[in-house]
Amino acid sequence: MAILDDLAAQVKANTDVEASATLLINGFAGRVQAAVDAAKAGGATAAELAPVQAEVDAMKASAAALSEAITANTPAA
Repeated sequence: MAILDDLAAQVKANTDVEASATLLINGFAGRVQAAVDAAKAGGATAAELAPVQAEVDAMKASAAALSEAITANTPAA
């Protein structure tokens, strides 16, 4: 069953890469969110930071969608 073993190995490799991508996106979004929060604490208004906040929200949504896709397409053990 070398073909099935190869397929299982590829699925695991893809899942590992996709999970790493999700972690990276969430980490980046968290750092940008911290910068937005610091800017607000320093006197910037929510309106001034709205474009940046929108990008943070988009990154979080992208990470969530990727995570959902990984879960939906990963075979049960």
